Amino acid sequence: MRQSTNYIVLLFLWFNLVFAYGISTSSGYGGFPTPSAETFKDSLDWADYYFNIHRFEDAVPLYKKNLRDSNKEQKIHILKKLALSQAALDEPAASIAYIYDYFKIDFQPTFLLHEDFDGIRDEKNFAKLSGTVLPKVTVWSIFYFFVSLVGFYVTFVLLINKKIDKQARILIASFVFIHSLFILNICVNHTNYVFEFPHTYLMSTWSSLLYGPLLFLYFKRVSKSTDLGKGDLWHFLPTLVLTVYLIFTVYGFSGTEKINQMLQRLEEGLNAGDSTRLALLVALKAISLGFYAFFVHMILNKNRIKLSKKTRIWQKNIYLIHVSYVVVYLVYGAYIIAGVNSGVFFHAPIVLMSAMVLYIGYAANVQPDVFSGLYSYTNRLFPKYVKSGLTESLSEELKQNLIDLFQKEKLYRHNDICLDMVANELGTTRHNASQLINEHFNMSFRAFVNSHRIQEAKELLQKENEFNIIDIAYEVGYNNKVSFNKAFKKDTQITPSEYLDSLKQG
Repeated sequence: MRQSTNYIVLLFLWFNLVFAYGISTSSGYGGFPTPSAETFKDSLDWADYYFNIHRFEDAVPLYKKNLRDSNKEQKIHILKKLALSQAALDEPAASIAYIYDYFKIDFQPTFLLHEDFDGIRDEKNFAKLSGTVLPKVTVWSIFYFFVSLVGFYVTFVLLINKKIDKQARILIASFVFIHSLFILNICVNHTNYVFEFPHTYLMSTWSSLLYGPLLFLYFKRVSKSTDLGKGDLWHFLPTLVLTVYLIFTVYGFSGTEKINQMLQRLEEGLNAGDSTRLALLVALKAISLGFYAFFVHMILNKNRIKLSKKTRIWQKNIYLIHVSYVVVYLVYGAYIIAGVNSGVFFHAPIVLMSAMVLYIGYAANVQPDVFSGLYSYTNRLFPKYVKSGLTESLSEELKQNLIDLFQKEKLYRHNDICLDMVANELGTTRHNASQLINEHFNMSFRAFVNSHRIQEAKELLQKENEFNIIDIAYEVGYNNKVSFNKAFKKDTQITPSEYLDSLKQG
C-alpha cells in the first residue's frame, strides 16, 4: 500500500514539473522545453517530497543544492527544512548552524518550539540558543522592571523639586537615571526581549563611566558654596569618548544588524577582540568607580561636622551603598573576564543598584532637604552665616519662592505665622529661612511679615466704606487692633484712623 502511494505522489510531482518547466520543443508538445532528468531529481519540490516522507538523508543534499541560487523566500524555506532535517537525523550541531543562518534572514524565535526539535532540545547549544532568544518572564525580571519604573519616577520628582539646589538636583537626578536605565537594560536582556526590541541592545553601556563622576560632582556641589565650573566638564570626557565609539560600533546600526550582531556573538562566543574590549571596559569602569569613591570619601570626611545629623546619615548611607556596589562589581568583572557565569554575582551588583534607586526615592519623598546638603551647624565665634550651606544659586531660588509665598499666596495672613512655618513651606531649615530674609531684604522675620501686612492694609483702607479698621486688621493677619495700630504707626508714622482721614481729605 505504501509503495502504491509513493508511485501516485511521484506521478503527481511529474505532472507538476511538466507544467512548471514546460515540455521540450523537439518533442512536438506545444513548443515547451522538457526538463532533463537531472533537473527533475534536483528540484526543490523533490526535496520537499523526501522531507514529507521522512527521507531526510535524501532531502538534505537537495536542499543544499537549491540553497545556492534561491531567493530570500526560498532561502527561508530551505534553511528551516535543513534545520528540521538535521535535527531528525540527530545532527544537533548542523541543525543549530542552519537555525542561526535562518534567524539572520528572518528572526522568528518561536520556530525553536517546533516539535521536530524535541530530539535535540536538551542538547547544550540548542538549550543555550532557545534560552537566549525565546521571551521569558522571571521573578527577577519583574523586580528589575518595577525598580526601573520607580527610578524614572524619582528622576522626574527630583528634577521638578525647586526646593533642591538646581545643580545638585540635576546631578543626583542624572545619577538615579543612569542606574534606572541600566536596571531596565538588565530586565530587557533577562527576559530576552532585547531581540524583540533590538535598539535596546547595550542601551546603558554609554553611561558605564558616568557613575563615579556624577556622584563625586554632586557631593562636591553640596559641600561648597560655589557653583560647579567649566573645568568640571572634563569628568565627562571618558563618557563622551565611549559614546562616540558605541555610535560607530553599535548604536548606528539598524535593528536587523543589531540582531545579527547579537546572534553572531551568541553563536561564536567571545572572540579575542570581544574579550579584549570587554576586559578593557570592565577595567576602566572599575578604576573609575574606585577613584571617584575615594574622592567622595575625602569630601565626606572634610565636611561631616558641618552637616546636620539627618543629612550626614543620608550621605553616609549613599556612600556605603555605592562602595558596596564597587566591591561587588570588581568580583563580578573578574568572573566575566574569566568567562565564568555566576548567578550570585550577576544579580548582586544589580540588587545594590536597585537599593540605591529605592533609597534615593525614599529620601526624595520623605526628606528632600537632604539633597542640597544644608548645614545646621553654627559657630558663635564666627559671623552668623559663615558656616551656612545656603549656596548662591539656592539662595536665589529660595528668595523667589519666598516672594511667591508672600505676594501670591499671602502666607502672612496666617495669624499664627512663624519662621518654622515659612521654612517648612520653602523646604529648608529655620536657620536658612532667617538668613534668606536678612540678606535679601535687610530686615528681621517679624519686620518682613509686618511690611507685607501693612502694605495690604493700606490698599484695603483705600477702598473706602468696604472695610472698617478692625476687619482690615483681621484680614491681613493680626489678632487684635492694638497690635495692628502699633505696627501700622511704626511703618507709616500715623495710625490707621489718621491714614484713613488723610485719604478722605485728599
